[in-house]
Amino acid sequence: MRLRLAGIGRAVIVAPHPDDEVIGAAALIQALRRQGSQVAVIVVSDGAASHPNSVAWPAKRLAAAREGESLHALRRLGVRRGAVTFLRLPDGGLSDGQDRCCVALHQTLRRQGKPDLLVGPAATDAHPDHRAVADALRCYRFGGRRLTYQVWPPQRRMGPRCRTVPLTGGALVKRSLIRAHRTQLGAITDDPQGFSIARHELTVFAHPVEYFVEARA
Repeated sequence: MRLRLAGIGRAVIVAPHPDDEVIGAAALIQALRRQGSQVAVIVVSDGAASHPNSVAWPAKRLAAAREGESLHALRRLGVRRGAVTFLRLPDGGLSDGQDRCCVALHQTLRRQGKPDLLVGPAATDAHPDHRAVADALRCYRFGGRRLTYQVWPPQRRMGPRCRTVPLTGGALVKRSLIRAHRTQLGAITDDPQGFSIARHELTVFAHPVEYFVEARA
């Protein structure tokens, strides 16, 4: 079933790491911007833990690069720099500092005013950072609509409460948006144990239809 977007004037998309906003919600962001809705994006962690043993890419450089990658992809979707907030909390440590994550995220959300839609990761996501952000969002008092998306494991979710949003331009556009995140696709070569999106994962991430679960009213 297609997700209804009528009546959404403002939306906030929350991403645990730089790139989750594109992997999980590029089609949604695109659809909202094309109908004239305002979209704000909050990226919670600094993304600096993907290549901890790289000499050429120390944490500060990697974090800055990942922010630039997110801004580049979001600009292509019609979201300008002023609408993107980076909280820069420690990548891989959001569940360890759950109180810090909640405080920082809740303060930022309160500054967003009263959006009509709040979107964030699913509590069932396999990544602990994603679950920590989901927990923080779940305890945030919000009277509008809520949606969740799942990134890990890469799979398409179906079910009675699942809603879909297709990406205009299809898989090629989704893949090119994800490829803006070069640091996560093999550009860093001096850390063999570092993270890189595998080919089969990219194939699933680049699916032209995104899936969301809408919270019960």
